[in-house]
Amino acid sequence: VQVPEGFTAVMSATSWEKQDDNTFFFKMSQPIPSYLIALAVGDIVSADVGPRSRVWAEPCLIEAAKEEYDGVIEEFLAVGEKLFGPYVWGRYDILFMPPSFPFGGMENPCLTFVTPCLLAGDRSLADVIIHEISHSWFGNLVTNATWGEFWLNEGFTMYAQRRITTEVYGLAYTCLEAATGRALLRQHMDNTGEDHPLNKLRVVIEPGFSLFLGINPDDTYNETPYEKGYCFVSYLAHLAGDQSKFDAFLRAYVNRFKFQSITADDALSFFLEYFPELKEKGVDSIPGFEFDRWLNMPGWPPYLPDLSPGEQLMKPADNLAELWAADG
Repeated sequence: VQVPEGFTAVMSATSWEKQDDNTFFFKMSQPIPSYLIALAVGDIVSADVGPRSRVWAEPCLIEAAKEEYDGVIEEFLAVGEKLFGPYVWGRYDILFMPPSFPFGGMENPCLTFVTPCLLAGDRSLADVIIHEISHSWFGNLVTNATWGEFWLNEGFTMYAQRRITTEVYGLAYTCLEAATGRALLRQHMDNTGEDHPLNKLRVVIEPGFSLFLGINPDDTYNETPYEKGYCFVSYLAHLAGDQSKFDAFLRAYVNRFKFQSITADDALSFFLEYFPELKEKGVDSIPGFEFDRWLNMPGWPPYLPDLSPGEQLMKPADNLAELWAADG
């Protein structure tokens, strides 16, 4: 990649080399889906924040970026590896984008793009980074084959994110964060109507037919694949009955499907194959909780994980909100 004088190029690649002042060479040694190919060029500099991580930002932001994430990225990666298996991408670098970047983060392998809004000064927005790190296994390593099953990326990633936050910050914190996600899902379904086709985990995206249903493919990016998907993965964990058993399943799932694009049928068939005793019990067809219902019926999740361990953190916030509401 050749760039103007004084500019630097960075990319979602496992290795890069600055060949001269204006030329950069990149190589991605692992197979990735096309949507994860990312390139950025600008007046940017870097600072190391861990043994396999650095932050990239404009010079005016680099000190704040280093202070915000120095040391914590490696902690998050290490917990992710303990839970889900080896981190296969080599480096985990972060690029702080201009303020116009329209998302919290984008999980490009080796180089996550994030909004500068994450530079809160107190590391309070680290959940976004944990989410993007979780995509290193769920989404980047095991990818949904179609965007109609986007929940395979985001539902598993939300579950992985919350497993990491439980290990790092404790269960109460995770439940508080999950309660916020549940409230956003409730708001989304109230706005769209629970029966809207977008509120399925398996959304039909076909030329003509999607238009007939009133579905804009871009609108599949909403709370349903994230939070309803999280509830479905949590339900699978509930069926497994033991956290360590489900953690082991997730490692096996990643190992089985790494560097592949899969469907929900692939994932659920592997779940039943991994837990033959559950398959024998017919857990995929329990009335009211059928896997087919989860995938193909719109509406509120049939199963909600218990968030009561977070009440010690949620209650003060609820009390404060009630005071504000009472003051009118």
